[in-house]
This record gives sequence, structure tokens and C-alpha cells, in this order.
Amino acid sequence: MADSWTVQRTGPGDAARTHAREQLLEAARELYGVNGYRATAEHDVCEAAGVPIEVLRQEYGSREGLLIALHNRVTTTGLRAAERALLTEGIDDCSIEERVRLLFDAYVEAVTSDPREARVTFVEVLGVSAVVDEHCKLWRALWTEFLTGEAERAVDRGEAEDRDHRVDVMVMVGTVHELMAHHARRCRRARPGEVSGELTQLALTMLGSQRSG
Repeated sequence: MADSWTVQRTGPGDAARTHAREQLLEAARELYGVNGYRATAEHDVCEAAGVPIEVLRQEYGSREGLLIALHNRVTTTGLRAAERALLTEGIDDCSIEERVRLLFDAYVEAVTSDPREARVTFVEVLGVSAVVDEHCKLWRALWTEFLTGEAERAVDRGEAEDRDHRVDVMVMVGTVHELMAHHARRCRRARPGEVSGELTQLALTMLGSQRSG
């Protein structure tokens, strides 16, 4: 409960603050990811985290700020996983199909390993506010840059149609989010390989690249 915060504050200030932030993120993951963002009040999160509501407002501004922070953490994890996949040994010798599949395998595994995080990232952020929409828009722009680089690489290697794929990639990024939201809403949880397979096929189709079989 919130009373425990008085004990935690007796330690080093930075450590106590970091602990409080993590407790709030963990509480948000559970409550936003199970009950839903709209059904969760600030005092619900603070009670679950064991901190006063003033701490939530100091660290994240509001429950909306906490939602953005949680979304940012999960999405960053997904991006870093995709980046690591593209740095694996032998990746430069892979076909575009293999490369895209490795990218999406890593991404999907990272962002869906916890169903609560997947629901927050792809469902609970939708239609919350203009501020949250802008945050998600910035992430879509970042993914567009990242995947446009992959498309240009495929063109240089003769594995994709020789044209400007930026608009295709922008559409693909939006479609990826819709597909992920669809799977996050389903009662039967799809296996990560099923989801990444769908995303791979989508990407290859938009690039004008044929699957090898």
C-alpha cells in the first residue's frame, strides 16, 4: 500500500525514485493490460504500486503519462530486438524474405511475450487523447524510417521493385499496428510465428518481392 512509500524514502533518493517509477509501470502493466486503461483510475494504479498519488503525478504527470511511458518501454524493446536481429552473423547473406522474417520474428516475440504489454501497446493506446495519438505517430514515423532503409537495401540488391517505397512502408507500418491490435484482442492467443509470418507476407507483397517457397 501507499504507506510503504515512507519506508522506501529513507534510502538514497535516486534509488527510491527509480523503485517508485518501476512499481508504477508494473502496476500499469497489470491494470491497463487486464482491466483496460479507461477502467483504471489513478488511485487504482497508486494503490497497486504502493505509492501516493503525488508520486505518480511527479514522475509521470498523470495516468495518461504513465500509459505513454509503458507504451514507450514496450515499443523500444521491440525496436531493439529488431535491430539486434539485423546484426546477427550471416544476416547480410540472407535473402530479403529471410531478413524480413528474422526482423519480424524478433519484434513480435519481444512485444507479445507478455499479453498485458501487447494489449496496452496495440489496443489501450487507441483513441485515448491527442497527446497519446501524437506519441504513437512519432513511433510510426520512426518505424517508417527504419523499414524504409530495409526497403532501399532490398532494391539495391535487386530483391524488390525499383521505386520509392516510402509510401508503401508508411501504409505497412499502419497495417502492422492494426494486425497486432487484432491479435491482441483475440481470445485465442496466436503463436508469435503465426503473427510474424503474416507480417512477413505483407512486407514482401508491398515490396513487390516474391517468396522463395
